[in-house]
Amino acid sequence: MSETPALLDFSDADLKATLRRALKLTASMAVFGFGVLDFLFGWKPGVQFLAGAAVSGTGLYEWQQLIELMNAKLDNQQPPRSTAWVLTMFFLRLGFAAAVIYVTLKCFKGPFYALVAGLGLVAVSLLTVVARQSRS
Repeated sequence: MSETPALLDFSDADLKATLRRALKLTASMAVFGFGVLDFLFGWKPGVQFLAGAAVSGTGLYEWQQLIELMNAKLDNQQPPRSTAWVLTMFFLRLGFAAAVIYVTLKCFKGPFYALVAGLGLVAVSLLTVVARQSRS
């Protein structure tokens, strides 16, 4: 009964591995979702879904970089990349995300549900990966 749950023994390496698995799962679900939407509704919703998934995936990747930087700073270690580089890339990604969403909504007129589904894909991936880890 005194055994601690696996989620309480979560190290920095475990977090990095979890985020990497979620990123891979996001990419695979994006490709699958594009295929399904392309087959059922045509290529425009499929591209909207891919655009949302790309924004989600780059967001997850940038958060992974920020977490890696903060963990290195908290552990008084040398971060793998400079703080200025990580923050610059973070804000450039925000601009990229805004541009992709704007262009997608402007060029592909019609329902934006596929874009929203693509944007929510990373949440589904993270929840799936964490649920798998909590069971093992």
